[in-house]
Amino acid sequence: MTTSSRQPVLYLSHGAPPLADDQLWTRQLADWASAIDKPTAILIVSAHWEAAPLTLGATETVPLVYDFGGFPERYYQVKYPAPGAAELAAKVRRLLRTPETPIADDPRRGLDHGAYVPLVEMYPGADVPVLQISMPTLEPAALVDIGRRLAPLRDEGVLIVGSGFFTHNLHAMTPHLGPDHAPPSWSSEFDDWGDRAIESGDFDSLIDFERKAPAARLAHPRTEHFAPLFVALGAAVDTLRARRSVIDGFWFGLAKRSWQFD
Repeated sequence: MTTSSRQPVLYLSHGAPPLADDQLWTRQLADWASAIDKPTAILIVSAHWEAAPLTLGATETVPLVYDFGGFPERYYQVKYPAPGAAELAAKVRRLLRTPETPIADDPRRGLDHGAYVPLVEMYPGADVPVLQISMPTLEPAALVDIGRRLAPLRDEGVLIVGSGFFTHNLHAMTPHLGPDHAPPSWSSEFDDWGDRAIESGDFDSLIDFERKAPAARLAHPRTEHFAPLFVALGAAVDTLRARRSVIDGFWFGLAKRSWQFD
């Protein structure tokens, strides 16, 4: 069953497809979803879709986007036939479209792995309508504004999810050391700074993270995996009562910290 109660906002670290083989992470996602009232629909912003103007993905069930390469064939056989969210798409258009802010549609664009990999674990029945939208920019303040304009959807039972990774430097990963090895200092320092900044509500520093955070350029050589956090913060900031880090720890040296904003 779905609910029309106000939904929280999530920022989660989604990982590459092999993270779905991590039993701890998959259990954490499943437990997280079970602790939240089941949403009427899910609106997700993934680090893996940048397109301007802001673009709405498919509003009916279409094939997934396997936007990765070099993995075993089984990762390309995953299916997630979630219902389309045409009604939600219409509401998003009304909330976001202005003469200065055009909205585009890409009806053939399915969910990418930043969307479906965590959703397979959280809502395995694929019975909640899902709409993915693009990030038209990586500029934090602009993304916060998008989140603020989407915030009314929460009162209609829509779960807004930003999907990225709390630190993300693939060239500095440590696959030779194993997934549970101690993280490099640049990753742990950024993770600690971000944890404290969010917990204390220091959103000004977060928006200016490229200058304020330690090791920011190492933690995010490009910022697309941190950027979905700002959509989540925008959707929560005007009504924020509580925030908590739901998942922490590291995977091959990258911080998989994930947040819930109530």
